[in-house]
Amino acid sequence: MDPEARRLSFALSIVVVIALSIVQPLSLAQPQRERRVAATEPTPTPTSAPTASPASSRPISAAPAPQTLAELLSRIQEVVRQPALDPGFFAVKIVSLDTGNVIYEQNANKFVRPASNMKLYTVAAALDRLTPDYHFMTSVYAKEKVDDGKIKGDLIIYGRGDLSIAARFNDGDYFKGINDLADRIVAAGVKRVKGDLVGDESYFNGTPLGGGWEWEDLQWADGAQVSALTINDNVIDVTVKPGEKPGAPLVITTAPGPFIAIANRGTTSARGGKSDLRLYRAVGANVLEISGGLPVGDNGFEGKVAIPDPALAFVTMLRDALVKRGVKVDGRLRTIDVRSGTSIVPDPWPPLMQLNFVPQSQLTEIASIQSPPFGLIAAQTLKPSQNLYTELILRTLGKQIRTLPAEQIEGPLHTGRTSEEAGLIEVRDFLRQAGVSESELVINDGSGLSRNDMITANATVQLLTFMSKHRYFATFRDALPIAGVDGTLRTRMRGTPAEGNLRAKTGSLSSVASLSGYVTTAAGEHLVFSMMLNNYPSASAVRRDSIDAIAILLASFAGRSQ
Repeated sequence: MDPEARRLSFALSIVVVIALSIVQPLSLAQPQRERRVAATEPTPTPTSAPTASPASSRPISAAPAPQTLAELLSRIQEVVRQPALDPGFFAVKIVSLDTGNVIYEQNANKFVRPASNMKLYTVAAALDRLTPDYHFMTSVYAKEKVDDGKIKGDLIIYGRGDLSIAARFNDGDYFKGINDLADRIVAAGVKRVKGDLVGDESYFNGTPLGGGWEWEDLQWADGAQVSALTINDNVIDVTVKPGEKPGAPLVITTAPGPFIAIANRGTTSARGGKSDLRLYRAVGANVLEISGGLPVGDNGFEGKVAIPDPALAFVTMLRDALVKRGVKVDGRLRTIDVRSGTSIVPDPWPPLMQLNFVPQSQLTEIASIQSPPFGLIAAQTLKPSQNLYTELILRTLGKQIRTLPAEQIEGPLHTGRTSEEAGLIEVRDFLRQAGVSESELVINDGSGLSRNDMITANATVQLLTFMSKHRYFATFRDALPIAGVDGTLRTRMRGTPAEGNLRAKTGSLSSVASLSGYVTTAAGEHLVFSMMLNNYPSASAVRRDSIDAIAILLASFAGRSQ
């Protein structure tokens, strides 16, 4: 390219970025990964929205809509091939659902990291195999029936991956889900537990982390530990504020409870100074170290920190709820998992070893609680891009299929595998039925947090096309974020033809930005698309703005694909 043409192309790229920044200020970006405090990152301060210079073009939403296919393709090319994106790798595929025509593709058969676009695969498989009416169940067992208000032995809380005992499903109330379970135990006549209160998380086996996760994710909500007994997303909300005067300790609050020791080494500095706040929890540690400082008057920090023992947090909150209802617990709190071999609840497919289970007839179910239907859970997974929920869904998928009668199982039985491995096998089996080639998939977890996941734009478009004809398509579509309305797209593409129209799954990692889903053009044509930009730094807004620019062009397209 000659120098004059290169300068013109670069100018076009700047126009795209500035134009979109007018539609949505960059300060509204919502990255998937929780990175609110780092060792050298100052506390964010309010900034004004960027403004366009006289030389820049009007926002893309105000630009004339593409009228012909040739014009649409030309304008997509302007975005995809802007010099600012040269260091990265952009995979794109756009197809008409109405005609089957491929409208545009670039690198569509190349492997890229999907980030949270991986959730599309897991949730679609679970909708197909579990159905939108599936409910997660948590049971309360004892070896003997309630006798004069007493449980003579232990009271065992047996989890099966229910993720809905959480503030997210209870109007922000941390305690409602656990209180509902406590009420059911009391209603069963329990007034005293003479043994221990036991959190049994043995329903899932294998590691509590996804394959290919990085250690720095594990401190935050992104990498929250997977447990069959999950409570409040397995995180605590941590707030750090400066003290009233220089030299005072930082003020730290946690909710709904500590569930982790706090080592407060932070101090308050003089007003107007620079923040150097640091939060750190070592992998597997039960201590959150807070150091550095905040200046007087600083807004401080609010974030979600993963807890190291979700099952223990669960029974801790349950004991407190029972005590408030007059129930006495004589014993201690403890937890068991599949490795301990001490569960009294029989598993028809013990995955690692034959445990010494008490026969089902010798167990008494004291109480139980079930989740909302999976159709609702799917939306609470995809819209906020919730990693933990997706991993619980993946393990439930593998576990549930294994426990169905053999004649109802289309894929292979998965004895001898971890819950995660069994779930991944079921996802792959579903994808084969969806027409997705195995050669276009390398999947290691359910959520896309793994840097080892690799898929193609071809595969994602094929999955989305298959789901558009699926019996549960309405549930799947409604679970996706809506541009300018909700979920991870709530602040994106506002004031454009994509707002309230485009439904798609976002994805964001330190070097990945992706968006895949459905959009209806101005002419009423239904399109499916996948856009995944890899090897581009997260600090640059160009990656998100470029993806949004193409999405808006599709929504505003006034012509037809043929």
